[in-house]
Amino acid sequence: MLHKAPESGADTIVFDLEDAVAPSRKDAARETVREVLSDPEFASDCEVCVRVNASSAAVAADLEALLAHGPIRLDSLLLPKVERPDDVETLTGELERFDSDAADVPVLALIETARGVLAAPDIAGVPETDALVFGAEDLSADIGATRTDDGTEVLYARERVVLAAAANDCSAIDTVFTDFGDEAGLIDETEFAIRLGYDGKLAIHPAQVDPINDAFTPTTEELEWARGVLDAKRDADADGRGVFAVDGQMIDAPLIAQAERIEARAAAASADEDGSSDT
Repeated sequence: MLHKAPESGADTIVFDLEDAVAPSRKDAARETVREVLSDPEFASDCEVCVRVNASSAAVAADLEALLAHGPIRLDSLLLPKVERPDDVETLTGELERFDSDAADVPVLALIETARGVLAAPDIAGVPETDALVFGAEDLSADIGATRTDDGTEVLYARERVVLAAAANDCSAIDTVFTDFGDEAGLIDETEFAIRLGYDGKLAIHPAQVDPINDAFTPTTEELEWARGVLDAKRDADADGRGVFAVDGQMIDAPLIAQAERIEARAAAASADEDGSSDT
């Protein structure tokens, strides 16, 4: 199953050593993941990530098992229950005990507690933090909230995480949609995450990958609008005009930024279709 994971079409695959593994099976899971990531036959065009455990002792054991016995394929680490900048810095400090390649592995910080949400701007500001990942399910348990279909109980936290990421120029990845049989619900929630400003969304089942990718892929109409705006901007720049109109709509800096994001998402989708993207 681990060897087949890259075939899912996801931009990033995450091998989990935390919640998906029973405490008595941690050592076996570490060995299994290491075997796969060190196997020359393991091939992946997508990013390969490992979710380590939350406690410092368990993280040390995870890294020792993964990195102390030769090179492996590892593009990033997902650190759960991040509550302060020190959590990311401690992990990167642990990585420095291994080879230089391991020391440069970027960290995806999973924000899933009340403390983590409140500290999100500082966590995003750590240079090694490549993305903030929002975890609504654990957050709800932490604060005693009841999960609802409309998600109002986690909306403030969801917005704070994406704002913290944007303010520190790192990516924001939205929470899982747990009902993997409800494709319509997944699409609705993914489209809402895009409207909030998220750059991606977690999937917990291969069946969720295509609907998520489709939602993040701009429509033909959106792409035509974006290209029209950017073409008009080039003409305006040549004429020294800062504000211009496209199809009767006044265009300024915020709409230009929106057009650039749409074009970037379209380019990423095109690269994925060609099998050449690892973002």
